[in-house]
Amino acid sequence: MKLFSSALLAASLALSAAPALAQEMPGKADVALVSGGTYKVDPNHTQVAWSVDHMGFSTLFGMFGQPKGQLSLDPKNPADAKLEIEFPISGLAVTSEKFDAHLKSAELLDAQKFPTATFRSTSVEVSGQKAKVTGDLTVHGVTRPVTLAVAFHGAGINPMSKAETVGFSGSTKLKRSEFGLSAFVPVVSDEVTVTVVGAFEK
Repeated sequence: MKLFSSALLAASLALSAAPALAQEMPGKADVALVSGGTYKVDPNHTQVAWSVDHMGFSTLFGMFGQPKGQLSLDPKNPADAKLEIEFPISGLAVTSEKFDAHLKSAELLDAQKFPTATFRSTSVEVSGQKAKVTGDLTVHGVTRPVTLAVAFHGAGINPMSKAETVGFSGSTKLKRSEFGLSAFVPVVSDEVTVTVVGAFEK
């Protein structure tokens, strides 16, 4: 009992000593909070998740992280926005070491020969707080146009970094065979569902 009381007291003190964050979300879905300028990708909170159908038995998921890049925004002319982002193939994360090694091997992504994947926007069509962002996606040494359905998530001051932050989410579907990644099609689906969550700071 004494041990439990001590643990409870320690937990209470830790909570009271923690930095006091706002009682509401720092980021809000209000485009008026977005200021113009060039934002850098927040590598710790920007991710690309993907999924494929595996033999009709299950859906396999993976994720790319630790990107670098920038986003240029003008709230008065959102269609002029420019996005450049690069993900290291080494940042691929899956739940199995064997699967991870296979994905990065020469049979698939060939991370040694093609160490990065990049996306550079070429046009933006805005509709309210959503947009269609078209750009050139380069994976496995192949560049093809891809269109992302993008939604504004929120903006504000990040209380941890003290930086102006803006966030978006996006999604698309693509055929991996078009990027030279046709191994095991159709047993493993050609179609890949891609979901992007991006945070940008300045």
